[in-house]
Amino acid sequence: MSTPAVPSVLFVCVHNAGRSQMAAAFLTHLAAGRVQARSAGSVPADRVNPAVVEAMREVGIDLSAETPKVLTTEAVQSSDVVITMGCGDACPVFPGKRYLDWQLADPAGQGIEAVRPIRDAIQLRVRVLIDELTSTEPRTAEHTHSPR
Repeated sequence: MSTPAVPSVLFVCVHNAGRSQMAAAFLTHLAAGRVQARSAGSVPADRVNPAVVEAMREVGIDLSAETPKVLTTEAVQSSDVVITMGCGDACPVFPGKRYLDWQLADPAGQGIEAVRPIRDAIQLRVRVLIDELTSTEPRTAEHTHSPR
């Protein structure tokens, strides 16, 4: 029996300094090797937003050593799922890839109080994504676990 390939997810936002960094960090932390996470920005910032670093530190994830990365065609091509977060048309589209657009507030220029709810919304979405990508059960519209 062969081992199935680990699915890969690319999170993309404009500056790769907030939302996409948080999403990739949550996916890496919560998936524990079952899903590969990357992030990039169409116009990367010089550093990760300090309020984002602090908000993630509050939940036990250290982003202080992370740096924003530029979005490349290769990164998109080598990903199974591409999740955009307000990058508009900057993300190249390739056939056969799954694309999702997560509408989330931009933490740029925001303080920690504004970043926390964005962080929490990202964490919830990442948990759902992990369940979708790692589930071995067939997907049906009316799937339940109750006995018949």
